[in-house]
Amino acid sequence: MDVTLIVQMIIAAVLGTAIYTIIGIAPGTDETAVLAPVTLVLVLAGLEPIIILTFFIAAIVAKKLTDSIPVAVAGIPGGVMAAPMVEHAMVLKKYGLPDVSIRKMASGSVIGTIVAVPVSLLLASLLAPFGEGIAEYAGPIFFGGAIFLAIMSKNRWLALATILPFAILIQGLRHLYWGIGIIPEDKTVFTSFFLGITIGPIILKLFELLNRDIREKLPRHSKKEIKVKKQSQVKGFPNPFKILDKKEVKTASIASFTGVLTFFMSPVGITIFLGEVFTKHIKDPVKRASRAISSMDGLTNATYISGTLIPLIAIGLPLSPTAIGPAIALFQAPPVLTEEHNLHHLLSMNEFVFATVIGAVIAIGLTYYITVKYSQQICAFVFKYIPHEALLGVFFGLVLMLAYRDAGWLNIAGVLLIGLVAGTLHRWGVNYGVQFMVLYAAPWMLGLFV
Repeated sequence: MDVTLIVQMIIAAVLGTAIYTIIGIAPGTDETAVLAPVTLVLVLAGLEPIIILTFFIAAIVAKKLTDSIPVAVAGIPGGVMAAPMVEHAMVLKKYGLPDVSIRKMASGSVIGTIVAVPVSLLLASLLAPFGEGIAEYAGPIFFGGAIFLAIMSKNRWLALATILPFAILIQGLRHLYWGIGIIPEDKTVFTSFFLGITIGPIILKLFELLNRDIREKLPRHSKKEIKVKKQSQVKGFPNPFKILDKKEVKTASIASFTGVLTFFMSPVGITIFLGEVFTKHIKDPVKRASRAISSMDGLTNATYISGTLIPLIAIGLPLSPTAIGPAIALFQAPPVLTEEHNLHHLLSMNEFVFATVIGAVIAIGLTYYITVKYSQQICAFVFKYIPHEALLGVFFGLVLMLAYRDAGWLNIAGVLLIGLVAGTLHRWGVNYGVQFMVLYAAPWMLGLFV
């Protein structure tokens, strides 16, 4: 491999690590909302595919390492996947152990990465010979995925009932654009619709602010006090295998391995389920919380890595919640990447290995050290100087820009409509996974009626 290209990959990994170390600490930054738009911009900018993949792997490892910090310090998840750990982290905080909580979660995340990378690459290699056969049934698979995720969710009947109407909305807008000539019939609108679903809750909240009654009920000049106790320092480079005890290493490894095997399932659902399975027999609250957060953090990292790599290498279609969420731009970013021409077709197995290893190693080497040594200082800085609203505003602006790029001014209204519906469904309990699967399955579903 060219030395210049390797240097560029290292630079991309360092940048991805640095950016998402900060973003991960910012409270409430949804993984899809902060990863998908930036990855899409890099793809559209024409960067080499292997550089983009390196950046993405480093970003996702760094994000998953740091999004546990606000959980431990303030009980505020840094991302959707950190939410299941809040209860256990608050137990450790109650006993005056927030520093232990951070170290346990970060160490579990490292275990998850160490397990997920080789196992994901191996499983992808085993599934690769069957990739074309799986791809032929993409439509039914996506529809089945929507049904499965709907059944797995709490509000299963509502989720099931919304699948067909949401598909009609998506395909209806596409046919409108074709009918009035905004886009040619050989082109489809996908990326901006996807991002509209991603920031649906934000769009819904912004529209609600236009309602005077809702606006007047909002709290004014309210401040949340967050007290941060000084933590004990770790000397030298922290060793996750010493921070975690033997049982925690074992359960974190098993959880991570399970996360790879269940890459096609909802990461949040699997995280909550296994966290309960591994800890329900432990009576000591501190030991139970420590075991839970280390296992759950390992699992979340593993599901994100495997959910990206396995569909990308073996199939070329986003057949997992992670692939259809944060990693979607690696599969489909018209006109640069399409279902027939994406990283699956552009990179060899060796290139996938190089990009993954470089991205993961750099992210662990930098972010894990910083997380364990200086987590509270960084957390205090982010809470004080980087407003959550500013980050969301940046991504909202990116979505509007890409909506215009996809199909002009009318598509901005279309994306706002998609966002309003998606945000309402999300509030009602229809999770992102169901909505994303419907987005992909919509052409096949409506084709059954034509």
